[in-house]
Amino acid sequence: LIKLAMIAVHDWLNESKVDARLLMQVHDELVLEVATDQLDTVRDQVVELMCNAASLNVPLKVDAGSGPNWDEAH
Repeated sequence: LIKLAMIAVHDWLNESKVDARLLMQVHDELVLEVATDQLDTVRDQVVELMCNAASLNVPLKVDAGSGPNWDEAH
């Protein structure tokens, strides 16, 4: 699932030309670097893409955090 989500996020980032980049994947998390003025747009779209990475009988729940570093984003 995370690989499907990562591909969807990567493709969207390339198509949308937002000021953001996918830095890494850690277990079930994607870590991105995002321009402050585009944070809400990127967060909303990434959550949407990850929630819809696969069609399942149960909904996928995605939480998103932000901060100046990975530790504070949790």
